[in-house]
Amino acid sequence: MGETVNFQDIIKKSMLHLEAFRSISYVDMVLGLLCSFVIGMFIYWIYRKSFRGVVYSYNYNVSFVLMAVITSLIIMTISTNIVLSLGMVGALSIVRFRTAVKDPLDIVYMFWAISAGIASGAKMYPLALFGSLVIGLIVMWLSKRKIKEQAYLLIIRHSEAATDEIRIQLRKLDSRLKSKTVRKDFTEVTVEVMLRDDNTSFVHTISNIEGVHDASLVNYTGDYAQ
Repeated sequence: MGETVNFQDIIKKSMLHLEAFRSISYVDMVLGLLCSFVIGMFIYWIYRKSFRGVVYSYNYNVSFVLMAVITSLIIMTISTNIVLSLGMVGALSIVRFRTAVKDPLDIVYMFWAISAGIASGAKMYPLALFGSLVIGLIVMWLSKRKIKEQAYLLIIRHSEAATDEIRIQLRKLDSRLKSKTVRKDFTEVTVEVMLRDDNTSFVHTISNIEGVHDASLVNYTGDYAQ
């Protein structure tokens, strides 16, 4: 009878043939870390230039640079050892991030930094650099496009006598009613107004209407007012 084939022996031989333990050159290490750092700084610059939120966070922006470099380091580490790659996948699966990300665009920046780190760690430098350049141009183009037309919330508190005149003024604007609250002494309406420039003279016009208590205009991002 022939020798019994052991499944574990087959796995061990396969891993040896796949060069489970191979080294990475110093040149690849320097190029991978340098490429990820350059892309991380590019993401840092794009995020700072295109930021349209309420409060800019320097620490959050710096995390993109570190995220790209660290991801590149992880990819270079697991690419040299199949066994280590499986163990690291299991170790990283227990990591939980508790920080709430309010802006969906911030998640895009995170994936961008991680993707750039993966491509740099896998020695796909042209893909990492060219892909990041294309993404950066798209983000800047969209951010410039956003500035041309922004949404604002116009909040008006008025008495019943000013209702008709306010309605006439709102018809002249690109507006949409968001909410209306009626109380005994006054009525409060919240209207979404789209502006293409900084001309806000209509706020003074509305506030001068007889029966208007006050009028406020705030920038609106969709999730919260600025």
